[in-house]
Formats: sequence, structure tokens, C-alpha cells
Amino acid sequence: MRAVIQRVKEAEVTVGQQVTGRIERGIVALVGFVEADGPDDLDWMARKIAGLRIFNDSEGKMNLSVGQVQGKILVVPNFTLYGDVSRGRRPSFTSAARPEVAEQLFDQFVDVLGEQGVEIASGEFGASMQVNIVNDGPVTLIIDTESDR
Repeated sequence: MRAVIQRVKEAEVTVGQQVTGRIERGIVALVGFVEADGPDDLDWMARKIAGLRIFNDSEGKMNLSVGQVQGKILVVPNFTLYGDVSRGRRPSFTSAARPEVAEQLFDQFVDVLGEQGVEIASGEFGASMQVNIVNDGPVTLIIDTESDR
């Protein structure tokens, strides 16, 4: 599992003309999955994201988690995180989980992340989405369950 995390002042995801998820202060998590991802990966990533101390404390140091600042998390499915551009110029997505597997993993991940005590909003799996983000910092991190454990 791979996630790109951005600390935001606000963000929303739209499908067509309909907003499917909107947050103010918090985190946008773009998430992608591989076939081998399972419950342990989902749990580890959910705890990692919810516990990241990337919000400033009263001294201006990144020392607080999203929950400590009453922030929210907007989760957006993004299979292109597993795009391989090592050959040629057109990305290959053979490493990404098949859509039917990835959709189940995404739904499970949203549930597991919600169990961390943070309010969750999400994009729509399989849809063409527009994501509007107002970065805060900017603070952007890439987290991968295979290499970051």
C-alpha cells in the first residue's frame, strides 16, 4: 500500500458537479494498493496516517497529529501511485491491484482509518475525480507499507 499525504488548509473532491468529500484543516491521503495488501497493511497505514505529527504546536514545531488539531482526513483512491515509468514514456500499472480488489481494499481502509477517531471524507472509487487542495506548508509525505515499516 502506498499513500501520498498532504497537510491542507482545505480540500474537496468532486465527481461531475457533485462534491463527494470536503474537509477544512487536515490531511489529504491519496492511496493506492497492490494485490498482496491485506488487513495488516491497512491497519498499519491507518495508524501511521492518523498518528503523524505534522501539525504545528504553539511553538511552531510539527508536533501534533490530525486528531490533536481536530482536523479531518480526505481519502482519495489513486491507482496511479503504482505507475511504473522505468520503461518508455507511458506508465504501466501492472503493479496496481485489479479494480475489484482495490475497491474492496479502499472501502476497508476508509473503515479502518475511521476507527482511529478522526472524521473521514472520501473520494469515489473508479470515478474521474477533481481534487482541489489548498496545501498548508506545503507538507507532503510518501508512505509505503513495503519500505517504511
